[in-house]
Amino acid sequence: MISFPIPASFRVIKSNGCLLMAKNILETLAETIAARRNAVSDVSYTRKLLDGGPAKCARKFGEEAVEAMIAALDEDDEALKGEAADVLYHLLVLLEARNISFDDVLTVLEKRSGQTGLEEKASRVRAS
Repeated sequence: MISFPIPASFRVIKSNGCLLMAKNILETLAETIAARRNAVSDVSYTRKLLDGGPAKCARKFGEEAVEAMIAALDEDDEALKGEAADVLYHLLVLLEARNISFDDVLTVLEKRSGQTGLEEKASRVRAS
């Protein structure tokens, strides 16, 4: 059997008895956003956001979330798809601004898997 290290940004998936590695588009985007921290700010929108600090990134994330909500209420599926993509991008920028890795967020989600949303919410209330 051949053994080799699997990069942290890859997920191992079992399909039809075969192990596959897949890199999620969100993981790739998070890596790109992290790399933009070192880009020239006059050519990188992401760098401009990061230069504004967490508060600017949080405001932009909030704006996009409201726009997604409006698209959903207007029942405009195409607009909602675009706004949802914007929300995901701006959330990843906000995480980067706070130096929180996307892998850390995935770890939280993995810990929550296997329980209902009501169970997970109740566990957070008890832990507070």
